[in-house]
Amino acid sequence: MQEIFEAWVTPVMIGGLILFMSFIIWDLARKSQAGKFGTIMLFIVLGAGMLGYVIKVVITYLMESGAGG
Repeated sequence: MQEIFEAWVTPVMIGGLILFMSFIIWDLARKSQAGKFGTIMLFIVLGAGMLGYVIKVVITYLMESGAGG
């Protein structure tokens, strides 16, 4: 039962954390009056870590499912 709960809750909580970090980046850009270019740069630079995590999860899933080879 605990494994099933963890299997469902972990992705939901990580997704929520990614959404919250995106809000923080947007709020930082708004409060610093970064403009369009500055906002894009903030999302690219600060969002790179989140994107790296998402890519890692996808690659791990593909490797475990036996796809791609």
